[in-house]
Amino acid sequence: MTQSDIENLLKTFIDPHYGIDLMSAKAIKKIEIDGENVRVDIELGYAAQSYLETLKTQITQLLKTLPNIGDVTVFVRVKIVSHAVQQNLKPLPNVKNIIAVASGKGGVGKSTTAVNLALALAAEGANVGILDADIYGPSVPMMLGLSGAPESHDNKTMLPKTAHGVQTMSIGYLVSDDQALIWRGPMVTNALRQLLNETRWSDIDYLIIDLPPGTGDIQLTLAQNIPVSGAIIVTTSQDIALLDAQRGFGMFEKVNVPVLGLVENMSVHICSNCGHEEAIFGTGGGVAMAEINKIECLGALPLAIEIREQADLGAPIVISNPQSRAAQIYREIARKMAAKLALKPKDFSCKFPNIVVEQPTQTH
Repeated sequence: MTQSDIENLLKTFIDPHYGIDLMSAKAIKKIEIDGENVRVDIELGYAAQSYLETLKTQITQLLKTLPNIGDVTVFVRVKIVSHAVQQNLKPLPNVKNIIAVASGKGGVGKSTTAVNLALALAAEGANVGILDADIYGPSVPMMLGLSGAPESHDNKTMLPKTAHGVQTMSIGYLVSDDQALIWRGPMVTNALRQLLNETRWSDIDYLIIDLPPGTGDIQLTLAQNIPVSGAIIVTTSQDIALLDAQRGFGMFEKVNVPVLGLVENMSVHICSNCGHEEAIFGTGGGVAMAEINKIECLGALPLAIEIREQADLGAPIVISNPQSRAAQIYREIARKMAAKLALKPKDFSCKFPNIVVEQPTQTH
């Protein structure tokens, strides 16, 4: 039994979140052979607390198929790092990765998806924040049961408000519910920059930005001036929603923000009385769009009344009913989304010191 034998065997195991084998994902950090005994160290680059024991068991069983194998020890850990952002930009202090959640079209459940994915990442062991970038129609405060102005210790920066372990910021904390924001584009984009840069985020692994629908000022500001590591597109299977989602994909493509995948929302309606399932908005549209654009359809969520009810009550389904089918789908999507990001190039800007060339002082 050689190291090559073990490596070749590990190449046959496809990680369900990476979508590739652990060797190709560079997740195998160490292989030690001591006679007939083997130890393998695995390091996942994405939040996956609920998956670690399953992976450990599966790899242990796989290695035990080797001939003449003795004791097998598998150690699995998670290490989340910063990933590359748009050229000329650097990741924010205390924020490793920003993921934008976009739809192109309103009414497809983008905000509900963004909030539940943030909570799902937190449930998987990550430090998570969510920025409500929908200046005209902020909904994150209601979905998380939060209200009131954020605290400030220096009158210059704001402390994020926290719910269910997730750090949050929204214009909804700063204006009353019945106050209409009649702002032009520059005011809106400046507000977004302030919410992002003047919030004292604390050791964030993933900052989810809930974008408003469309491809206007806020989306372009984010895509060009805010260091985004990746984006996901939320759509329904309806043709008109897919058309707008395609425009959103095109926008990210033009500004070199990688789209990590697509989420098909409201894919199937589940009757709360009899359990009958019906594809109200059509079938297969999200999968087809993902295939055309060579990205992955990360998952399909049902149109279920419980998802809406729990969001309205300030306790989204990932928190209020974590064992439900919908909550499990959100967590699976969150793991896949984070895994796709983990395969992207890493950010090394903080590794290099600033080099200052000074003119030598002349003495006479």
